Amino acid sequence: MTDKGATDYNVAVIEETVSLTHHFLIAMPAMTDPSFSRSLTYICEHNEQGALGVIVNRPSDMTLANLLERVEIPLASGPASELGAMPVYFGGPVQTDRGFVLHRPLGHWQSTLEVKDGIGLTSSRDILQEMGSTGEPADVLVTLGYAGWSAGQLEWELAQNAWLTVAADPQILFAMPPEERLAAAMQLLGIDFTNLSEVAGHA
Repeated sequence: MTDKGATDYNVAVIEETVSLTHHFLIAMPAMTDPSFSRSLTYICEHNEQGALGVIVNRPSDMTLANLLERVEIPLASGPASELGAMPVYFGGPVQTDRGFVLHRPLGHWQSTLEVKDGIGLTSSRDILQEMGSTGEPADVLVTLGYAGWSAGQLEWELAQNAWLTVAADPQILFAMPPEERLAAAMQLLGIDFTNLSEVAGHA
């Protein structure tokens, strides 16, 4: 999000910081940053150094076939060609020229951040090559860019009630259309989007 001065985040240090890895961030209605308005973000890593995630409900006009063509990876026929119609998502405002693949199962790739429950975030070319040739892994969400927070920044934003948080459900990531994911994540909290503006605080 919009970078703040480091001093803004010098909030009281909690001895046992809660990690939001494998959680959803639900943007509150007052979110004015256009990159995150009405967004659902999946947090792939959260520790004392900061946080990293990808927005999972913002498909772009680009398809996976378009992306593979751009990076000169052939798309085979069969199962792989079916993946070609998948949208590439706007994953966040950081490194928007770089591809990231959120996937399950974890597999063995050159550069993968292991998240939880067999889910990984891979930024190396080899997973795209495998997808182009075999269509595997089938549970994938491809983004350009990611969302990043410096040390203490996400905690500060949570204290400002910028986000609701809830433990992530892989079914929402991999089995639901993108336009349904935000509402489905809110339903995990028992909240309807039309009532969200009345909610104060965070879960």
